[in-house]
Amino acid sequence: MQVLDSSAFIHEYHTDEPTASIPMVQEELEGEHAFRFDAMEGAGMHIHVPDDQTVEQVRRASGETGDEETLSDTDTRLLAAAFELDATLVTDDYAMQNVADKLGVTVEVIAQEGISEQRDWTFQCAGCGREFDENHDRCPICGSELARKNPA
Repeated sequence: MQVLDSSAFIHEYHTDEPTASIPMVQEELEGEHAFRFDAMEGAGMHIHVPDDQTVEQVRRASGETGDEETLSDTDTRLLAAAFELDATLVTDDYAMQNVADKLGVTVEVIAQEGISEQRDWTFQCAGCGREFDENHDRCPICGSELARKNPA
C-alpha cells in the first residue's frame, strides 16, 4: 500500500498499488488536484485517520531528528498513517523523508531527488553561538533565537 501526500496529486502520480491518504490532504488541494483526490477516493483509495498515540510517536521522532518545527500537522499525520498501515509514503518533502527514515517507513519520491541519509539536526544560537541538540523557543543562555543547523 502507498500513502499519498499532496504532491502525489499535484504531480499526477500513478500506481497500480492500493493507495491511501488522509482527509487533511484533500483540504490542502485545489482545483483539478482536488478533483483527482476525489476521483481516486471514488476508485477505492482508502481514507485513513491515524490514532492519536501514533501521531504522538511521530511527533517524538520528529523532535529527535530536529524536524518537528518543519512538519505541518498534515505531514505528521501522513507519517502516522504510513506507519500504522505499514505502507510506503509517497512524498517529495525532505523533512518527512528524514522522519520516515527514523521511523523505518519506506519512502518513494516523485519529482525530487530523495534524501541520501537521515539527519539529526542541531540548533545554534544566533546570539552566543552555542549549539543544542534540542530545539527551544529561545536560547536558554542568552535568550536569542535558535536556528536549525546541519550537524555534518
